[in-house]
Amino acid sequence: MSFKLPELNYSYNALEPNFDARTMEIHYSKHHNGYANNLNAAIKGTDLENKSIKEILSSLDLNNSALRNNGGGYFNHCLFWEILSPKGGGIPNGEIFNEINKSFNSFENFKENFSKAAASRFGSGWAWLCINSNNRLEICSTANQDNPLMPGIGCEGIPILTLDVWEHAYYLNYQNRRPDYIKAFFNIINWEKVNELYISNT
Repeated sequence: MSFKLPELNYSYNALEPNFDARTMEIHYSKHHNGYANNLNAAIKGTDLENKSIKEILSSLDLNNSALRNNGGGYFNHCLFWEILSPKGGGIPNGEIFNEINKSFNSFENFKENFSKAAASRFGSGWAWLCINSNNRLEICSTANQDNPLMPGIGCEGIPILTLDVWEHAYYLNYQNRRPDYIKAFFNIINWEKVNELYISNT
């Protein structure tokens, strides 16, 4: 199996002014493509060639830095593009809205807690909304290209929403203003997709 970049459901400029076209192009065609190529090189000639990315990550040896960084980078970005939409934002509908209210008492509390997880992640990493082992929603963050599918990283579950807080994701447009980037993210979340992921994993 060779891992390829997923097709985007929108053009590079479709998420403007929240995410600018130049950043999107570099992020997708350079950064994500690099992770895909390096992941394929890391699994070439091994029994991992026939496994899905989720299978690879869920049984990952964290000491395998090539697989950890590139497998994580590949999966994380695939999910990230999937939960963005030029028609996104606002308050979600459906089961995900009910579960957010149940887990965080209100959508505003969820938004505040998720934003805090993204803003307080020192250096590079990701913020996540996951379904935990108790089938409840949980917010956490990971460093570098780690994600909740990986065993033993202290943030475990099934991810259904994520935000990339590596500087390459926002620096051309937002420079050091990560909070502004986080705020913009909420304008383009594809809540229909998040709801679909929630339903399919519970």
